[in-house]
This record gives sequence, C-alpha cells and structure tokens, in this order.
Amino acid sequence: MIESLIAFLGGSVFRMVWGEASSYFSKSQEHNHELERMKIQADVDSAHHLRGMDMIRLQAELGVKTIQVQAESAIAEIESEAWLSAVKSTTQSVGIFFIDAWNGVIRPLVATWAIVVISIDMANKQWLLDENGWMLASAALGIYLADRALFKRGK
Repeated sequence: MIESLIAFLGGSVFRMVWGEASSYFSKSQEHNHELERMKIQADVDSAHHLRGMDMIRLQAELGVKTIQVQAESAIAEIESEAWLSAVKSTTQSVGIFFIDAWNGVIRPLVATWAIVVISIDMANKQWLLDENGWMLASAALGIYLADRALFKRGK
C-alpha cells in the first residue's frame, strides 16, 4: 500500500508539483522581464518626449527670431522712407520767400563752412589730415558728391 502511495505521489503528484513550481518560476521571470521592458519603454518615451519638447522650443525661438527680424526690417524700411521724404521735402518750394531762400542757401552755406573748417585745420597741421580730418572730409564728400549723384539717378 505504501508502495502504491509512493508510486502515485511519485508519478502524478510529483509532476504536478514540479509543473506548478516551474510554471511559477517561468511566470516570475516573464513578469520581471515585462517590468524591465516597461521601464526601458518609459525611458525611451521620456527621451522621445524631451526631444519633442526641445524641437517645439527651438521652433518657437526661431519663430520669435523671425518676427524680430521682420520687425527690424519693417522699422528700417520706415526709417529709410521717412529719411527719403525728409530729404525730398528740403528741395520743395513752400511759397514763402524767406523760407525758400533759406532752403536754397543752407546746403551751399554748410558745404562752404565745412570746406573752410577743413582747410584751416589742414593749414594748421601743415596740410596733413589726421584721423578726424579724414572722417570729416569723407563725410563731406559723401554727402555733397555721392548723395547728389544718387539723387540725380533717383535713388
């Protein structure tokens, strides 16, 4: 009887216990593997999210830079148009004799004054220009020669 009990327990019960134990260990390993996979996936998703946020931040910064450049360009265009209209308005006659005479005389008067000042400065320095003299001469030549040449061409 004991032998048949041992034979019974040795055959089917042992296989059942062994099957349950190996199933428990297999499921435990699968569970641990699944947890590790979920942690890795969470890390990958987090890195992907950070890259997406960086990309959105960069696009926003570039959009702001684009707006700033457009605003600066618009301001520069407005300033140049205002300067051009101011320069054009200096040559227009207003119908008042004194003001028209003043507008007609002021540019040649300032040009003559600049030439006299530069000449006196050069005469005091043995007809040699220092850095400030060169800057003043260059400005005068630019205003009175280049400006007129461009104005005649409509620029």
